[in-house]
Amino acid sequence: MSGHGFEGGHGFEAPNAPSGPASLQSGALGAIDALVRRINGILVFFASLALIAASVILSYSVFARYFWKIPTYWQDEAAVFLLVGATFLTAGYVQQQRGHVGIQALVGLLSPGVNRIRMILVDLATLLFCTFFAWKSWLLLHEAVVEGQVSSSTWAPPLWIPYGIMSIGMSLLSLQLALQLASGLAGKTRA
Repeated sequence: MSGHGFEGGHGFEAPNAPSGPASLQSGALGAIDALVRRINGILVFFASLALIAASVILSYSVFARYFWKIPTYWQDEAAVFLLVGATFLTAGYVQQQRGHVGIQALVGLLSPGVNRIRMILVDLATLLFCTFFAWKSWLLLHEAVVEGQVSSSTWAPPLWIPYGIMSIGMSLLSLQLALQLASGLAGKTRA
């Protein structure tokens, strides 16, 4: 429905809103951007497999409990690990697509120049928050490994697994935000 404001996947996209990923075509930033895009694509594939696995695990659990009366003590935590992993590992891809929830109420009212500044400030604030979150995630991962932490469930899987996934995912999200911020500061338009 080109031209009617319904080109995005969220129903309404403001005319001046970025609708796709920023692309850095040259230099070191371009090479990093291309590498991050490839990594994000691979992670989306594996996250899709994780979602399927979580569905199979939970379906098995229901089937096993109902028909065979077999208790399953591990399935909820395994499914949560898979869902959390899929969420964190694809956060960079979603940001690459500018797919995170954003409030676009002012976009149509702002001039392109002011909107560009707004986007840079939003990217900067988000980058600072996500970088702090990534740093804290790496600290949690370190503690979990050094102390041998496990979850408090009967299954007791090691906590380095979700903390590691969270650390990697938040680091990739921070890197994606840094690339977008560099693109915005360089005056590159978003596709």
